[in-house]
Amino acid sequence: MKYRRLGKTNLNVSEISLGTWQVGGTWGSGFNDAAAEKIINTAIDQGINFIDTADVYEAGLSEAAVGRVVRSRKEEVYVATKCGRQINPHTNENYQPKVLRKYVEDSLKNTGLECLDLIQLHCPPTEVFYRPEIFELFDRLKDEGKIKNLGISVEKIEEALKGIEYENVTTVQIIFNMFRQRPKELFFEQAAKRDIGVIVRVPLASGLLTGKFSAASTFDADDHRNFNRDGSHFDKGETFSGIPYEIGLEAVEELKALFPDHTNLAPIALRWILDHPEVGCVIPGASKMEHLLSNITASDLAPLTKEEHKKVDVIYDQLIRKHVHHSW
Repeated sequence: MKYRRLGKTNLNVSEISLGTWQVGGTWGSGFNDAAAEKIINTAIDQGINFIDTADVYEAGLSEAAVGRVVRSRKEEVYVATKCGRQINPHTNENYQPKVLRKYVEDSLKNTGLECLDLIQLHCPPTEVFYRPEIFELFDRLKDEGKIKNLGISVEKIEEALKGIEYENVTTVQIIFNMFRQRPKELFFEQAAKRDIGVIVRVPLASGLLTGKFSAASTFDADDHRNFNRDGSHFDKGETFSGIPYEIGLEAVEELKALFPDHTNLAPIALRWILDHPEVGCVIPGASKMEHLLSNITASDLAPLTKEEHKKVDVIYDQLIRKHVHHSW
């Protein structure tokens, strides 16, 4: 495993880290504590030292599992969680400092940790990024010893660019992959200037970039890849990176032709992300042990060649760009 400095947090984190949205099972399957703890422990055994969770993942069960495992280990493992998505309705008006404070304090209790290494606003409405009083709260929480760093998780480039104007924002968690390339333009440039740690989520486009799906693939009724393709439940960009499923399959076939020696495209897709030096870490999820072990191999792969990067860009430009580039 290789490590990178996560911007002005100054945390030295594993470039392949762990996202825990599905760590206790697949979407909608319920939460399996034993499975979650086994995956998290194995991740740490393999050199992963940064784990991302959220208070809404399986109603806090993911957060609690992360806390239990991290407290049981001797290694230094950094815990990042998120707050705000419990707000219902999830509107700008309902984002209030006292509400967010309670969520942070609840996360401390749930994880059993004395201090959170990173707390992130969890994809709030765009208007929230224009309210300084929301960001000022986290300076007070830091002074109280409850958090070490503040980050933001965003849907849109606009939100990322506005968020990093606040001096206390240290990281941005954003969707970036072969099918969502816009962040590598202005955002990466500005993030580098401000020493912002970039955390990449949805790196495999909800599994499309593993190359294992087909037109015949089916998803459970409770799986967002089934019910959220039109964005009816949350931001459409979170599901298959916002592109039509059939278009994604067509693009994947082009990628398979470009990388014929790789029956599993996941490590290649992760390597493509790591080839961008502005990225601090990638947080693919893992509902099965083989997913975790596959993802970790990306850290050992050689960078893609310039020619391979150009050909990936051609696939993006010809098939994907018009569906996603200006929407997020």
